[in-house]
Amino acid sequence: MAMPEASETDFAIIVLREDDRWDADMLPVAVTGDLAGFIRALRQQHSIAGTIGLAGIDDYFFVAVRVIGSQVSVLLSDIGAALDYPLAEQVLEYLDIPVPDEEDIDQVLPVGDLSIFADLGLDEMELAAICSRLDLDADEPPDSVEDAMESIAARLGFGPAMERALDLAIGP
Repeated sequence: MAMPEASETDFAIIVLREDDRWDADMLPVAVTGDLAGFIRALRQQHSIAGTIGLAGIDDYFFVAVRVIGSQVSVLLSDIGAALDYPLAEQVLEYLDIPVPDEEDIDQVLPVGDLSIFADLGLDEMELAAICSRLDLDADEPPDSVEDAMESIAARLGFGPAMERALDLAIGP
């Protein structure tokens, strides 16, 4: 698979929790095109709550990855992204889910581990609702990927750390 060009809106953030304090930092934008590289980068860091990675792609969808020991949980905010984006296609391959046909997709549908953050206080229904607000075809204006990720961060308690990392990754 050819390595895709990263757009100006692509970014990846790593989130760690140490001594009851959350910290977030940006990762090289190259991981936004390579799920295996993204997971490898997260595995290099250790955290008491597991290492969290969030990648925003083209202000269209995001991928959340959480590594706890040898367990890797992955969530793709919109299965339809796999039709056009290599990272989303790699997530479906990782999850052993076939890429859907374009005519089968009529709404934003997250796939993967919707309980990825349940132990941290963000349940499956809330996470699915955050993903659904990314729908470009909805009656109401969609949230941006950055807004969605900031909602997740605020709900999990690392909002300020995430905001600092996003400022570094994509500017204030």
